[in-house]
Amino acid sequence: MSEPNVTKMPTRFGGGIKTIVAIIVVILIAALSFESFTIIQAGNRGVVLQLGAVQDKVFDEGLHFKMPFIQNVIPMEVRVQKAESSQTSASRDLQTVSTTIAVNYHIDGNFANKLYQQVGIDYVGRIVDPAIAESLKAVTAQYTAEELISKRPEVSAKVKEVLNQKLSAYHILLDEINIREFNFSEEYNKAIEAKQVAEQQALKSKLDLERIKIEKEQEITKAQAQAEALRLQKQEVTPELIQLRQIEAQLEAIRKWDGKLPSVTGGATPFINVGQK
Repeated sequence: MSEPNVTKMPTRFGGGIKTIVAIIVVILIAALSFESFTIIQAGNRGVVLQLGAVQDKVFDEGLHFKMPFIQNVIPMEVRVQKAESSQTSASRDLQTVSTTIAVNYHIDGNFANKLYQQVGIDYVGRIVDPAIAESLKAVTAQYTAEELISKRPEVSAKVKEVLNQKLSAYHILLDEINIREFNFSEEYNKAIEAKQVAEQQALKSKLDLERIKIEKEQEITKAQAQAEALRLQKQEVTPELIQLRQIEAQLEAIRKWDGKLPSVTGGATPFINVGQK
């Protein structure tokens, strides 16, 4: 009988280990390859963390190499973002003012790492929203309620200026703001309405007085002109002018005569004095 082959089992076992090791190596290489690259999507910047520490370099859009398991990349959106909120503040004359303000802003991509380092991901709740409320309150306190309405463009410009200073300190750039209408208490609205009615009535009374004054002046001027005309006419009346007017009247009567003598008593014949002095 032949002796059993006792060396075949270790050989097979050793081959299995090599296969497992090879698979692990392939997996590690694939993992290293995957971890060695990162893709920054459009409208974002990549903040590089190396063992938790923020690095100076900021990744732009596209494919980038990073050290696997050592560096981590945090995406930060740099597109224009919108924050809209309803705010309540007080005017200089202590009227309660309610308004809705919409703000467009974006992160300065070159300093996205600084913003992440100073504030973190929640910069909207920590920086943007409080800055909007503080800026609006600071500016409305400089104007009366009436001025907030009549000087609205000026108020908006000042709010934008103050808000821009607050946001730029954290590398957030302000694009535009839009302040919707200011709303006040019902009592104040009634007082404003009553004041407007009074002003309109006062303006109407003033216009009526001016109209009456103008009409009176026109009547006086007209009367003065008529008096002056009569005075001039009296100065120009002479006996010759009177006789001329008489002759003109008789000639007009002759022109209108139909050729029939009127029935008269006393034997007088009309037009007998024509041409006689």
